[in-house]
Amino acid sequence: MVYPSNASTRPWETEEQDILTATALPYSLIVWNDEVNTFEWVIETLMTVCGHTLEQAEQSALLIHFKGKYAVKKGDYDTLKPMRDAITDRGIGATIESTDL
Repeated sequence: MVYPSNASTRPWETEEQDILTATALPYSLIVWNDEVNTFEWVIETLMTVCGHTLEQAEQSALLIHFKGKYAVKKGDYDTLKPMRDAITDRGIGATIESTDL
């Protein structure tokens, strides 16, 4: 069998296409360390407000303590804002930061 020289008619040659497999979450919910709140309170807050498991909340609390801050959740602004508000209402410092560079 002879194929024409036009590459688009050759069955073994296909055109490559980019496929979006994941989307970046443009914001991070940052919780800040302080000298006021206890580990227990931060852990309880992360479990209640952010839906963390006990293990996730404990690990996040340790990272917050030793690094000074930690991104406890990533997502879109509209999802993170009520979480940030609930965390700050409990007396814990939290901000939302853009992850776009």
